[in-house]
Amino acid sequence: MSVVPLAPTGPPSRDGELAGVLVALEEDIIFGRLPPGQRLVEDGLMARFGVTRHAVRQALGELERVGIVVRGRNVGAAVRSYAREEVLQIYQVREFLQRQAALMIALPAPDALIVRLEALNEAFTSAAACGDLRAVHEANDAFHLALFGACGNGYLVGSIRHYMRLSLPMRAKTLAEPAAFQMSRQHHGIMIGLLRERDNWALAQICTDHVQPSKRDYLERTGDATRSA
Repeated sequence: MSVVPLAPTGPPSRDGELAGVLVALEEDIIFGRLPPGQRLVEDGLMARFGVTRHAVRQALGELERVGIVVRGRNVGAAVRSYAREEVLQIYQVREFLQRQAALMIALPAPDALIVRLEALNEAFTSAAACGDLRAVHEANDAFHLALFGACGNGYLVGSIRHYMRLSLPMRAKTLAEPAAFQMSRQHHGIMIGLLRERDNWALAQICTDHVQPSKRDYLERTGDATRSA
């Protein structure tokens, strides 16, 4: 439910300007509305958001810091485009980390973990039904961090979180596509089922298989799919 202010609130604060630009640009990038390589022109962003150049530059600097925007001297800012080898190497590390975490989870898993994952998968489904892509992405990440958190090694989970964040521009767009979403949801169900059993290798394999569609999708969008094998 939206809330309508009872009285004028005045112009947005600088912090409010920055937060609004950051959220909008991040969503446009990670959900593919701004494709890899797209230039981000300051004047255009100022006109779009009705904010100062200072706020736009701060937002671009923060997006550069987290790795989804690149900026160069005299060439401005653009959505980061990952080369084929970068994509393959990032996913190689992510697959290794997630496989290792899955192998370390004590099976059968506690009922409390299974109940939490079922609730997160339901939130994932409900967000998709509402068309709320940000909520879909957040529920998806919460599901995987809860799953891998059961490995008991906080440093390993922290590394997984880092590579999930690094791969975000490559993977989030697929969750907006019905077929990919349904596959992701199905994989979540398989993971939950395997947590009730004793086969860590099967769990590790589905965790590895789960990340392949987003890798292929990104390589296709950037023209590298034919060389991705």
